[in-house]
Amino acid sequence: MKIARFSHDDAILFGIVDDTDLVVLVGDPLFAGYETTGDRVPIADAVILAPVIPRSKIVCVGKNYHDHAAEMGGEAPEEPLLFLKPNTSVIGPGDAIVRPAISERTEHEGELAVVIGKVAKNVTAERALDHVLGYTIANDVTARDLQRKDGQWARAKGFDTFCPLGPTINTDFDPATATLETRVNGEVRQKAPLTDMIHSVADIIAYASAVFTLLPGDVILTGTPAGVGEFGAGDTVEVEITGLGILRNSVGDAPRAS
Repeated sequence: MKIARFSHDDAILFGIVDDTDLVVLVGDPLFAGYETTGDRVPIADAVILAPVIPRSKIVCVGKNYHDHAAEMGGEAPEEPLLFLKPNTSVIGPGDAIVRPAISERTEHEGELAVVIGKVAKNVTAERALDHVLGYTIANDVTARDLQRKDGQWARAKGFDTFCPLGPTINTDFDPATATLETRVNGEVRQKAPLTDMIHSVADIIAYASAVFTLLPGDVILTGTPAGVGEFGAGDTVEVEITGLGILRNSVGDAPRAS
């Protein structure tokens, strides 16, 4: 089942994707389940939004592919390397990534994203997936020059618009069967099977839940493969994952101070 968050007639709604229609849900499925209103909205008449706006946090995993760790100049960490992005960094499909004026190099990082469906604290890897609502696509946009300058990642990865999510949440997705591909203006930059991840989704959830409570709507970004690279104003960045669709965003520049 694919769940979309969308706007229609000045209202923000949730719906189940059914061919070319959205079957409207009573409310946010995280809290209201999958009861429908009986209404249907053609997808062509809706604006698809980020499928979730985390109420609490976006948990990210760094260097979770050996080849990406190597291209960043180091070994892959033995345990998941966690950092956070603010929920104000989230945008949806079709929204513009805005490159901040203080950065000279902004890069894409296509990733699988996991949406938490129920409270998880100190869960085991064996039970971790019981706490997952579904999966979507993310782009962990990074101001690479600031990341290197700061020595920590909060500023470089936390700007507004630096966490595109979407287009929908797939509740039946199996990462073991999927491939991730990132393109800039149609040029393939990243391509890898999700099975190349060092730490599995279940292991990441177990590890993170031992640090902080994961709440419904929290999002986990699971890391990016090799091939991260720069993009500029006017470009189009696409992240595609088999079974999840395509997350497509344009790019613009923030105005510089005069």
